[in-house]
Formats: sequence, structure tokens, C-alpha cells
Amino acid sequence: MLAAVLVEPRKFDLRQVDIPAAGRDEVLIRVTRTGICGTDVHIFSGHYAADRLPLVPGHEFCGTVAVVGRDVRHLTEGQAVVADINIGCGTCYWCRRNEILNCPLMTQVGIGRDGAFAEYVVVPARLVIPVPDGMAPELQALAEPVACVIRAARKARLSFGQSVVVLGVGPIGNLHVQMLRLCGAAPIIVADLSAARCQMALAVGADAAISDPAALKAEVLARTGGRGADLVIESAGSPRLYALAFDLIRKGGHVAFFGITGPGDTVPVDILRTVLEENSLKGSVAGMGEDMHDALTLLAHGRFRTEAFTGCTFALADIQSAFDSLADRPGDLKTQIRILQAAGH
Repeated sequence: MLAAVLVEPRKFDLRQVDIPAAGRDEVLIRVTRTGICGTDVHIFSGHYAADRLPLVPGHEFCGTVAVVGRDVRHLTEGQAVVADINIGCGTCYWCRRNEILNCPLMTQVGIGRDGAFAEYVVVPARLVIPVPDGMAPELQALAEPVACVIRAARKARLSFGQSVVVLGVGPIGNLHVQMLRLCGAAPIIVADLSAARCQMALAVGADAAISDPAALKAEVLARTGGRGADLVIESAGSPRLYALAFDLIRKGGHVAFFGITGPGDTVPVDILRTVLEENSLKGSVAGMGEDMHDALTLLAHGRFRTEAFTGCTFALADIQSAFDSLADRPGDLKTQIRILQAAGH
């Protein structure tokens, strides 16, 4: 099969490699589409998981079942599927609590093991999810990033009428905005240096968008009765923005740590203020378990505006160009790689 192997930062090597074999409790998936995620960009740039190269990245994928292991009963060849990429042991304390990322044996498809920038990928059958009938592949491949914002909303315990600031409205920030609107957050205020991405966030449900950092705090205070936001989500992976987030929450407010920074990056926290105001923070990074099922349901029923996520595709053979040109295409919130053609598409 053809696979895009990242052999060193910023360099893919297209290779013919053996099709992986499915074990007795695994499924071989014939990959149809794979999205480029911000995490993939970090891996490509050498800022994340560099010790795991050479690697076939790719974890936002969909496809069809090609081979089922002999112990698999709930899936059949030809089914359209997506997959939860988070592979834990299934029995430890963290796995039982659906905190699989903390499992001591955890790995992830396309991050800790070879992924879906290839024609086939193997996944444990328990993590493979059939998709609703008639759902287009470009929507199926959005299930994983949508699951991430679903989990972030759950972790933040959002309730109706809460004010939220999203710092950074690139692809995942835009999805955060859409998720917040579904959850009943109000007002939703976004901040991004890109005026174009601010406009895209307004188009999908943000109430205010700020591209001038000097004006942000005053805007937040003006729209929250002078209190500050109930919740701030950092979605860019910037230590500077993480520090800013604490300055935008109200007393008793919450900071959601979501954007991935470099290893060892830190942010100063005013301990006394945090204690006296009963502020809080919580990290969230990946959707898993029921988050994936809910993501498919929401996408299948049109609850997300996906036009800016599905219009740009590259062939697998052109994956190097797809990554190299990302910075030149800010209007494309998502780039998807066409791997193999799906029936009827």
C-alpha cells in the first residue's frame, strides 16, 4: 500500500509498504479521507512526538472495513466507519473512568503508532464506529475534531447563559464556537490576530470578535457586566494567551486548557488570587468514547457549519504540498487528504 511516512520534521517520504495485518480483535480499515489536524502540524514541524519518527501520521480519518479479525462480531466488511484513536489498556483506573489519555499504556493512532495518511490502517475493533447511512466522507472525517470540542465542553461543565471567550479561532477554535452555541453559551467572544478568521467565527455563532489584543479585556468586561467571562478557552497553544486567560475570567471563573504548547512551557498563576476567588482550570485534549458517537450524530444532523472544513482536498501523493502550503491558505479551516475513493463519491 501507499503510505506517507514522516521521516524527519517537514519531510514526507511516499513509500510502498506492507498492508498491516489485523489481529484477532482488530479491524483493517481501507482509508477514504484523513484530515490534517493542528497536532499533525506540530508533528510535521518537529514540535511534538519528534522521538516517534519515522511515523505515518493521520488520525482524523474515515474509511470502510476491509478485514475483520476472527473474534470480531459487531462489524462486517464494507461498512463505513470512523475510529476512536485513543488506545488504552481497557482495565486500569483511568480507562474505567474514560480518562484513557492517562492510561500508563495509552497510545494513539497516528501519533504514537502509524496512522491514516496511508491506504490502510489497523485499529482495535472495540474502537471502530459505524457511521450513519448516507453521511459523506468529508463529514465522517470531521468526527474526531468535533469529538474533541464535545469533550472540552463536558469538562468545562457548560450551562445555559454562560459567557465564554475563545482565544484563537483557527479550525478547532471555530468548532469550539459552534459547540458553545449548541450548549447555550452567551455571549461568545472570540479573539484572533486574523481578522478573516474572526469573521468566520462570527459567521458560525460568535457574538463578538476581537483582532486587536489591546481592545480585548475592555470588550470582555463590557459584554459581561464588568465581571469577566465565566469561561475562557485557550485554543491556540500560546503560553502568552494562557496567561492572558486568567486575566479575562470573573471571580470564580474557569480557564480551559486546550491548545497544545511546547514541552516544558509554563504559565504563571497568581496563587492567592486563585484561592481567594475560587477560580479553576482544567485540561482537555481529545475526544473519546461516547464523544465520538455524539460527534457523528451532531454532524449527521447538520448541527455544525462545515463548509470551510470540507472544501480543500489534496491527493495522498501531494501530501508534502498540502502541509507546505497550509500557512498560505488561512481561509481553509481544514485540509483533507483523499486516500482512496469511497463508493458513490
